[in-house]
Amino acid sequence: MRLPTFALLITPAVSAITTPQAFASSSDGVYKLSQYFVPVRGSGTPGSNSTWSLSIDDTASGHKQTIKGFGAAVTDATVAVFNALPAAKRTQLLNELMTPAGADFAMMRHTIASSDLSADPSYSYDDNGGQTDTTLTSFNLGDRGNAMATLLAQMKSLQPALTILGSPWSPPAWMKLNRVLQGTTVNNNLDHTYASQFAQYFVQYLKAYQSKGVKIDAITIQNEPLNSNAGFPTVYIFADESGSLIQQNVGPALRSAGLDTAIWAYDHNTDVPSYPQTVLNTAPSYVNTVAWHCYAPSNNWTALTTFHNANPSVAQYMTECWTSAVHTPWYQAADFTMGPLQNWAEGVMAWTLGSDTADGPHLAGSGPCDSCTGLVVVDTGAGTYSYRVDYYMMAQFSRFIPKGAVVLSGSGSYSFSGSSGLESVATINPDGTRTVVIENKFGNAVYVTLGTKSGETWSGLVYANSVVTWVLPPVGA
Repeated sequence: MRLPTFALLITPAVSAITTPQAFASSSDGVYKLSQYFVPVRGSGTPGSNSTWSLSIDDTASGHKQTIKGFGAAVTDATVAVFNALPAAKRTQLLNELMTPAGADFAMMRHTIASSDLSADPSYSYDDNGGQTDTTLTSFNLGDRGNAMATLLAQMKSLQPALTILGSPWSPPAWMKLNRVLQGTTVNNNLDHTYASQFAQYFVQYLKAYQSKGVKIDAITIQNEPLNSNAGFPTVYIFADESGSLIQQNVGPALRSAGLDTAIWAYDHNTDVPSYPQTVLNTAPSYVNTVAWHCYAPSNNWTALTTFHNANPSVAQYMTECWTSAVHTPWYQAADFTMGPLQNWAEGVMAWTLGSDTADGPHLAGSGPCDSCTGLVVVDTGAGTYSYRVDYYMMAQFSRFIPKGAVVLSGSGSYSFSGSSGLESVATINPDGTRTVVIENKFGNAVYVTLGTKSGETWSGLVYANSVVTWVLPPVGA
């Protein structure tokens, strides 16, 4: 089953349509954001195909969270490999990532100085030769920080609605009890003698990026605060400590500097929801958003719904989940986008946006991720790039669910043990159109019938091992 060649051309994102449209990306590469068989009104004709029923509440009673966007992490590795492309290729790539010509990404998370996906040596924005710098007079973005800011500014110029989150892997070494960026987990904690300098470090960073034309919309004060690792920059921050630092130091420092940057809690796994709850309780003046990662054993995104039920006014995002050419399945990005959206997340970002053909650059040693593959893989020698399957799976959401879309209540999704099942999420968009994203993890095509609370029925075929997106006209159109 394959559409004629003319139908495989990528078309611009849809808006204000009067007839249904469909697009698909598949694990076998036959479809890559390609036009697909459109759904029909009514129950249709499934033929010999397996069948599945879904329903959505597309009335006001079914409205859930408002979407802010989708994207990925801009690391030093991303910046380095993008900058290795010839100018024309790089321009083409950025246009495909940041506009409706491709993924139309509207959120990016960037690393504040070194992460494990940085080339050696690791660094902060105020190393000062390892010496204490209480006045932060040695603060400097350096070559890599300036290159990062330049790339983010270019992204923002293409996507004016871009939301940017900044996350540090470690404060400067002299602010830590062990006085090193990496190399040991002993005393790998903030020295609270420098709590005010810790806060001012964020102020200096935000102002420096702003001077480069990049407004940072939000920060977390520490990536994965419960992950203390000797192999790359990290720092361990307790939950009550995080809340206190935000309430007493970072929050006031940002406001005193005239910065309206939001502060998001946690930036770690779903299995310790008590951590962000403690931060929210301790720093209510400054925090109303939680960032989650996917690496909990037996990760279950329903933790976000549980958290929402306890904190209905708190926004939630999925800010990190990895993709790998070696270790993750074709549906990895579809899963870590679908699950959070079904459970009140307002945005999703992958780890990471870009890498080279060797899954780098990254820090040396056994700690850093040496098999994290970007959504975009750049052959720096040839000056070319290619998209991983994960890019297409994310773009099935990002390209057709615009910023400002509202997620709808729905039913019918189910995953069996192992890697089979059918999952869906739907939105009503600012122009009244409705987007329905369907992830089929069966090895066969499935004929899906969708019922809406507004009284409509739509049905159509969903390709095997694929994500298919339907864009339906406004109710009654």
